[in-house]
Amino acid sequence: MKKLFALTLIVVLLLTLVPMTALAQGPECQDTVTVQKDDWLSKLADKYFGDIFAWPAIMAIHNQAAQADPATYPNKIINADVIEVGWNICIPTAAEADAFLATYDPSKPELLYASGESGQLVIGTWWTAGGEAEGLAELFKIYKNMYPGVEIVNATVAGGAGTNFKAVLATRLIGGDPPDTFQLHAGLEVETYSPEQFLQPVDDIYASEGLNDIFPADLLSLLNYKGHVWGVPVNIHRSNVLWYNKAVFEANGLTPPTTFEEFKTVADALQAAGVQPFVIGTKDGWEAAHVFEDVLAGTLGPEAYKGLWTGETSWMDPQVAQALENFKMMLSYANPDHPALTWDGAGEYLISGKGGMMIMGDWTDGWFTSKNFDGYGWAPPPGTAGTFVALSDSFALPKDAPDKDNAVNWLKVLGSKEGQEAFNPKKGSICARTDCDPALFNAYLQSAMVDWSQDAIVPSVVHGAAAIESWVTDYKDAIVLFVATGDTAGTQAQLQQACVDAGVCQ
Repeated sequence: MKKLFALTLIVVLLLTLVPMTALAQGPECQDTVTVQKDDWLSKLADKYFGDIFAWPAIMAIHNQAAQADPATYPNKIINADVIEVGWNICIPTAAEADAFLATYDPSKPELLYASGESGQLVIGTWWTAGGEAEGLAELFKIYKNMYPGVEIVNATVAGGAGTNFKAVLATRLIGGDPPDTFQLHAGLEVETYSPEQFLQPVDDIYASEGLNDIFPADLLSLLNYKGHVWGVPVNIHRSNVLWYNKAVFEANGLTPPTTFEEFKTVADALQAAGVQPFVIGTKDGWEAAHVFEDVLAGTLGPEAYKGLWTGETSWMDPQVAQALENFKMMLSYANPDHPALTWDGAGEYLISGKGGMMIMGDWTDGWFTSKNFDGYGWAPPPGTAGTFVALSDSFALPKDAPDKDNAVNWLKVLGSKEGQEAFNPKKGSICARTDCDPALFNAYLQSAMVDWSQDAIVPSVVHGAAAIESWVTDYKDAIVLFVATGDTAGTQAQLQQACVDAGVCQ
């Protein structure tokens, strides 16, 4: 009995003497800072290390400490720009900070986060704005409830409708160090990533989750590449939506234009009323090409439009020239500051009532909602009534995914009814599944569900459905140049050459 008492006393003394951080096997903190009102990470990095660019070391090592010792550090740093007053922040030793910074790669944001009991789930996307970020957060909630031991890392790369992200991703795939899963437009965009070399087919997920029975046939056809499915779609988007400020239109007795002639009439009326008739942002290099694909569909009609991407319609067709002239007319009513604005920057014109019309995909609906703006109306752009220019966001599974099981579970959440019903009302898109409850969606999205079920479905080129990536790039470049020059004949020839270079046209 005396031996047992003595042993117990020794254990108690050891628990008293050994720091809790050591017991938790967390990193060594040289100091614990309680965040004050004017603190931020780079300021703390300058104070302790004399280098504002040492902030990643503080973020990463603090998150490790928070994982090991949540009693002392209850708050993880999720966003490097956000630390709240009252948080305890672990300041690493100079040696630990130097060791981390020596191997830190900014293209791998997962290095800034701790690993949970069941590892990490590193998700690569380009979703950072408004409704898209809110929709992603809803999916994170569902996943976290199902797999609480997994640390989710939102590895976003903003800008260019995914162009910037794709450049980072390609480097990581080739280097054998990809994220666990990444965003991929359904369609021929998958060819960009040499799927047979770098990706794992997800046919087995479709079989286990019953997705072949719940996704529409047109979507399944779009997803198939070389006999396999390479991604799980979480939504359906519509490229061709004309958004307008309802109050501005009502004040001027206007209705949305259904033809290009009507567009000119409406634009003239708005201009006379001192309103910017048509707003667009072209800063990221894809927005004008997005609008022009809708002008093409509205000028040529759905079958001839689809033929542009299969070689059945010539890019030298007079109707393509007419589409360029229609677009040139629309641009003559555009805001002069469009080169400095992204698509959502241009959307601020509508929110403020200073702009009348904008053509952009239906993620705009989610963005408007996130901005608490409900004064918008919608209609098909000129000539596209009865045509649905479609795209779909999906997620792929790299062969070298570090936490493959976590990624597979993520893909299952994406395809689930619960996941799609949580994500899409926030994102401003409709379900890829056919069994979602329309009552969960707002008026615009309910209208999109109806149109999806009855309109002619044609693929978006800008968003990866209609053409291979190299062709998409050439197409975008041609339209960027057209916006600057207005050269119809030269642009038409450039588009024809792009088709030839893609191996589709002769």
